[in-house]
Amino acid sequence: MTGMGWLDFLGFGGGERPPSDPDSAQTIRKIVDQLGQMEPEKARYVAAFAYLLGRVANADLDISAAETREMEHIVERMGGLPEEQAVLVVQIAKTQNKLMGGTEDFNITQALNDIATRPQKLALLNCLFAVSSSDHSISTLEDNEIRKISRELRLDHSDFIQARLAYKEYLEVLKKDE
Repeated sequence: MTGMGWLDFLGFGGGERPPSDPDSAQTIRKIVDQLGQMEPEKARYVAAFAYLLGRVANADLDISAAETREMEHIVERMGGLPEEQAVLVVQIAKTQNKLMGGTEDFNITQALNDIATRPQKLALLNCLFAVSSSDHSISTLEDNEIRKISRELRLDHSDFIQARLAYKEYLEVLKKDE
């Protein structure tokens, strides 16, 4: 597993490009080691799922403690992971989002799109809103990022709107100035 990148782990890399820096490579190795004990397809699903949670949390360039706790809870529940593993997976996903910015976003979303069922994609959509609303506010940047992920997962606009409606009280765009 030495030298395996995030996209390699998700089945995209093929060794074409090395990790961007040694810290990134070490981070990736940690998640691969933790998820390496799982069935490979489930590990890829959990890794991509966690990455997308981090992508939304980082949309406004600030991942709050509330967002982190919500991500950990979701990864633990949805991934069936023990708490310690969920914490590590979320930490690594957050680190990858900060290190890699938008460079891997589309490919990782496509990796999840290829292995997830429609119900899993809809569950992810709700989880993305849950993470972004965990601090009682969904910024326009977070809302836009969720919409982008929804399109990349080839979900209908009506799917996005239905999930969004459950969190409408947190949408900054709908809050009145006080």
